[in-house]
Amino acid sequence: MNERYDGLLMVMIGVVAILLLSWRLNRWLMSPASSQLPGVPINESIQDHPAIELMEQEGFEVIGGKVKINLTFDTDELPLYSRLFIDYVVTDGRGDLYLVKLSRERKHLDWTGSGIRDRLMPFMLMYPECAGMLYIDMNENVIRRVTMDWSDEEWIGNDE
Repeated sequence: MNERYDGLLMVMIGVVAILLLSWRLNRWLMSPASSQLPGVPINESIQDHPAIELMEQEGFEVIGGKVKINLTFDTDELPLYSRLFIDYVVTDGRGDLYLVKLSRERKHLDWTGSGIRDRLMPFMLMYPECAGMLYIDMNENVIRRVTMDWSDEEWIGNDE
């Protein structure tokens, strides 16, 4: 009689194990794609620049140097290639990560909502685990912290 209970117990353990495995597999397959993207790229090679001293004075620690992000866009005719550049990756005193873009003479950033959206938002969407971006204007020796939040306001029609 004990052998019958042993067999029944083994079948129940097997069923529970199969249910747990199938639940975990389903949860893994249904996890959002953003958790499967690579994390923030960190380039160990950090080239010296006056911006590093400015960031350190403001309490940031530089943990990564310039990174090139290659992009490919598939179109009907042919693939198109482009790239984005991150100048530095830094962390603040609380451990939050920030991507850094340095100002460029040839690529002036318009400090408007659309200007920031067009130039900086792709980085914030690619790496949502970052707390934001730092835009460093070396002409004015100023660091501007840019973060993004979704607005609940709905826009319908023309803005007047």
